[in-house]
Amino acid sequence: MNRLEDILRGKVPEESLGYCIQLWDQAPFQFKLSKSRSSKLGDYRYDPRNGSHTVTVNADLNPYQFLITYIHEVAHRRVHQPRSGMKPHGPVWKQTFQHLMLPVLRPEIFPEDILRVLARHMKNPKASTAADPKLLNVLSAYNTQKQLGPTLKELQLNEEFVFRKRAFRKLQEKRTRAVCLDLKNQKRYLIPMVVEVEALY
Repeated sequence: MNRLEDILRGKVPEESLGYCIQLWDQAPFQFKLSKSRSSKLGDYRYDPRNGSHTVTVNADLNPYQFLITYIHEVAHRRVHQPRSGMKPHGPVWKQTFQHLMLPVLRPEIFPEDILRVLARHMKNPKASTAADPKLLNVLSAYNTQKQLGPTLKELQLNEEFVFRKRAFRKLQEKRTRAVCLDLKNQKRYLIPMVVEVEALY
């Protein structure tokens, strides 16, 4: 437990540290920091060979996003039942995530702007904060790392860019996502406009 406390200290808001340790006490798991992953912020894995539970969270997240992601993955650990056929982000997980998040939805832990948007998000939590542009936007304002490139929203229509090592052309803007053409396979994809991309000039 001391090792977990050492890892989490400075990664989550100080006022939430005790609660994060308490969640581990109630249902232990292996915890690891991960390098930045563009495909996900955290992960939960169950190994049927030894019955172990492992939670990982990207090390580069700001404390508020780290805390949300940590509790998101702990909720997966709580509801996991081997071969149950339960949907990973179905009603049982949503209810558990809501229950586990409730104690930290406080102004001593989250700034007012995040708290307001996060409270709305938790009424029907999505599979990822990246699927909620308003929440992702307010959380990204607290990132300390330099933005690597422009967001997709900042690009003009027909501009070309690289996202996840693939080249696209921005064709059309929807409410929160853009229709983009994959220049290699010529298929169209909906990509959130808040993601960072590498513009092709």
